[in-house]
Amino acid sequence: MPAPGRRHMFRALRHRNFRLFFAGQIVSLTGTWMQSLAQSWLVYRLTQSAALLGAVGFASQVPVLFLSTLAGIFADRHSRHRIVISTQVAMMAQALVMAALTLTGLITVWEIFALSLFLGVCNAFDIPARQSFLVEMVGDEDLMNAIALNSSMFNSARMIGPAVAGILVATLGEGLCFMINGLSYVAVIAGLLMMDVPAHSRDPGRARALFQLREGIAYTWGNAAIRSLLTLLAVVSLLGLPYAVLMPIFAEEVLDSGPRGLGGLMTAAAFGALIGALWLARRKHVMGLDRVVVRACAGFGAGLIFFALSRNYWLSAACLIPAGYCIMAQLGATNTLIQSIVNNAMRGRVMGLYATMFLGVAPFGSLLGGFLAHHFGAPAAVALGGIACIAAASALGMKVRRLDIDAQLRATSCRL
Repeated sequence: MPAPGRRHMFRALRHRNFRLFFAGQIVSLTGTWMQSLAQSWLVYRLTQSAALLGAVGFASQVPVLFLSTLAGIFADRHSRHRIVISTQVAMMAQALVMAALTLTGLITVWEIFALSLFLGVCNAFDIPARQSFLVEMVGDEDLMNAIALNSSMFNSARMIGPAVAGILVATLGEGLCFMINGLSYVAVIAGLLMMDVPAHSRDPGRARALFQLREGIAYTWGNAAIRSLLTLLAVVSLLGLPYAVLMPIFAEEVLDSGPRGLGGLMTAAAFGALIGALWLARRKHVMGLDRVVVRACAGFGAGLIFFALSRNYWLSAACLIPAGYCIMAQLGATNTLIQSIVNNAMRGRVMGLYATMFLGVAPFGSLLGGFLAHHFGAPAAVALGGIACIAAASALGMKVRRLDIDAQLRATSCRL
């Protein structure tokens, strides 16, 4: 296999539509991460409750569990481009309402719950459509690179947003972060409107939605490789990723670093994830990514355990860098493998199930993480999650040879 090189790292940007998407998203996602940190801190400041931190995370993610599979059908039947525009407009409205309530001092935890639930509904429709829309922007040849660059953009914003938000929250309060996020959506909406997208040609009446739902679930469950990858993703989402929900507790109580420290911890994890995404962008082929998924999942679990054991701020931040690298390598490789294997007619539905396993399971992880942190402490909750990730990676590792994912990739002639 040819060695990866820098000349291949940004090849998806040769497509005009993806350049517009990339430029708009990096602005918008910076605002999104600013809002994420500000909201976590606001909830903790208002309630001083680990359980309520987990509950708000639950409210923002549970719609994905119940709606994303149906949203995947919607993405297969209608224009994915128009769906993404609509969801971005709705998310902008949510952020501006959050800003208005916070800046006027009217915000309570119940408004945060309601607005988080609304944002979850938007994400449930946005994720399958946006993930499926990537292949329409760049084609099959550059799909892996587009996924990796999309991840690198996500994590670049994840580095900048929390660092800036930590300073703003400490000095000017949370409301300004919500306002900046709302205004940042203008960039991505403008980019989407400027795209040259072919007219939508799918026949929305070709089959009943219920039949398409059963068809998508049967297709996904019948493919052992996709089923195994999604199962591992669900385990990580349930037991590993809740560490992020508990981050304010580590910053305030375990490491005594406040909102600036919280921003630094999130930036460290994002820095590691950015490195992981850029590493994936340099790959020319998808062959061997199944083994990357297994090793990255185990590495993520190990990073969480060391983070949970640390009581030094700088050591904790250092532990989050490899953890961020590994989780991004796993997520990016999983996304690429599934999109490389899947039949295009099923893409929206399978990516809807991907969103269900990734974000739909996450709210239960948030609740579980909050419960464990409340009763046993945040470090114990995170350490248990790390152990579970290592165990799940070991289980999949024993099945990788039997799944023979590379053979499926060769059969579909994927050379991404």
